[in-house]
Amino acid sequence: MQSKTSCFNGTLFRKNLTRFWPLWGLASFIGALFPLAVLLDMVHRGRTAFTAAQFTQMYYEVVSAVPVIDLVYAALCAMAVWSYLYNARSVGLMHTLPIRREGLFLTNFLSGFSMTLIPYAVTGTLCVIVSLCGGAFDAKGLAVTVLAVLGESFFYFSSATFVAFITGNAFAMPPLYALLHFLAVLLDWLISSFAQGFIFGFSTSYTGVVEWLSPTVYLVSRVHPDGQYTEVQQTLADGTSYTDRVLTSVDLENFWLVGVYALVGLVLAALALLLYRRRRSETAGDVVAVGWLRPVFRYGVAGLCALLGGQLLYSLFWYGFQQGNYYDTLPMVVCLLAAGTIGYYGASMLLAKSLKVFRGSWKGLAVVLAGCALVCCVLHFDLLGVADRVPEAGQLQTLEVRTADNSYTLTPEQDGDLVEQVRTLHQAVVADEAYIREMESLQYSTLSEDEDPDTTFTGLSLTYVLKSGARVDRWYHLPITRDRLAQPGTYDHLLDQFVNSDTVKARRLHLNDSRWTPDGGSLYVEARNEGYDLGSREAASILEAVGRDLDAGHWGEYDWFDVDNNGDYALSLDLSFAELDDSGRDWISINISPEMAETVDCLQALGLVTDADLVTWHELYAESYTQDYEDAVYDTSGGETVAVFGAAGSAAVSPA
Repeated sequence: MQSKTSCFNGTLFRKNLTRFWPLWGLASFIGALFPLAVLLDMVHRGRTAFTAAQFTQMYYEVVSAVPVIDLVYAALCAMAVWSYLYNARSVGLMHTLPIRREGLFLTNFLSGFSMTLIPYAVTGTLCVIVSLCGGAFDAKGLAVTVLAVLGESFFYFSSATFVAFITGNAFAMPPLYALLHFLAVLLDWLISSFAQGFIFGFSTSYTGVVEWLSPTVYLVSRVHPDGQYTEVQQTLADGTSYTDRVLTSVDLENFWLVGVYALVGLVLAALALLLYRRRRSETAGDVVAVGWLRPVFRYGVAGLCALLGGQLLYSLFWYGFQQGNYYDTLPMVVCLLAAGTIGYYGASMLLAKSLKVFRGSWKGLAVVLAGCALVCCVLHFDLLGVADRVPEAGQLQTLEVRTADNSYTLTPEQDGDLVEQVRTLHQAVVADEAYIREMESLQYSTLSEDEDPDTTFTGLSLTYVLKSGARVDRWYHLPITRDRLAQPGTYDHLLDQFVNSDTVKARRLHLNDSRWTPDGGSLYVEARNEGYDLGSREAASILEAVGRDLDAGHWGEYDWFDVDNNGDYALSLDLSFAELDDSGRDWISINISPEMAETVDCLQALGLVTDADLVTWHELYAESYTQDYEDAVYDTSGGETVAVFGAAGSAAVSPA
């Protein structure tokens, strides 16, 4: 009789499940605690404490958490079933069994995947029983949850299996597995933070452009429950009525992503099988078991060490001597070369399992050193043209501007002229890069008592949100001089024209803006140490009064060289705004000067202040109110707005 080739071995499958039962048994016990806690809650609050929609929402919240759970648990299951690959005796024994490698792969893969799913099956079954007991069973929600958990678990176990066949060392598998899942995010952060030290105005710490290559981060941030609520009138036992928001239905947003990653998992499983068919048993114990991946590992580790270690060495040994916000290129190159060399030889020692790796290694080391120098040159000379990039108006969805202690969000459709004004300002700043860097270096090297009274510095932050969803972030530390303010075409003049234009002043107050309405605020009277909460009507009246002072030229002028507000009244006035569609909120802090007669009259008419309260900060704190005190409290360093003031104006700060 002709023998048949089997691709599955039931004995080995059962042996894996029984051998590693503590792993899936403990996970099942922990998972069972969740439905038991829900059941206990239902016993205390009543059998119908949860609706079907609430149960579905809990299911979908579990789906959102599965990537984090499987990131660890699926890797443990994969390490368990493929552990024989990391020991020479074990792999020799397994490969002498009368089972083809395809059979070994399929059997171990299915047994490991089953161990991954058993805890979810136990937890899910108990959840269904609990929901049936409470009359809150939702078949659709359960089906979506089952498919999502299957897809996510399959992807994570497949990716762990793929890594298991790349390496032959049990200790190397976890870091390589973590690197596979987070390399894109890590490189994004490393390269962005490194580029900030070279490229003029570049202020992006993380772009997220290739975040989809980091599945855990991408799934957690994008796959989540989206609930729909309905307002319902409820009545308490004493007859008091109130409005409650009741969850009516829930959808799993971006559920399709799970299917995409499941397909990726299928590809990774197929690649793992191909690697297994070619895998040599002698590679057990090797950090990298695939020959063509060994140079990738060596140079990859060297590059990561250069980027991370180079910045660390620079911060330790040279950052204190740096002039300005940007790296000194030569010291940074030296730090990168040192860190890259350490990474190169460290990776070589791991691959060779020996410390004797220096002979004949100069060619590979030369490649690493040349790469480090090349990266620094590309960034130093901005060969990619990043600093010069100013997005076209047609590409924009929104443009957010933060400067002079104010924040403005502009759209090309409604603010076309202002958008072009800001783009022109941005182009002028880029053109004066050399001048700005020189002035910044002088600021760092000059003592504060020797500073030029005709020169000040301000921050300018620009965030372009493109229609494609990409973001372009820029931040500049700009010197402002009295001479350049009077010269048309300079960024000093253009910035002043933008900030102190009537249109932008009105934007600070949201005047004639149908999207915003004042809904409250607060007033604090320093002389009496008393504060008041303002209603929407009071806020609207005060806003109209400030608007009249604006028309009279008594409010809103920002003086770049005088941010001392000790001549203003000792009053703290805040007004809050709400968008009519409830999509956002904003607020503005207003400094009240003696020239603002309309605002003062309005506050007195509302009974909020008296003549005795109208004292200036200087009059109230004649001895202790100093410029140094104000600078310490109202710090706007680093481009982030902390406080809002001006000589006779105010500023609005949008909440983060």
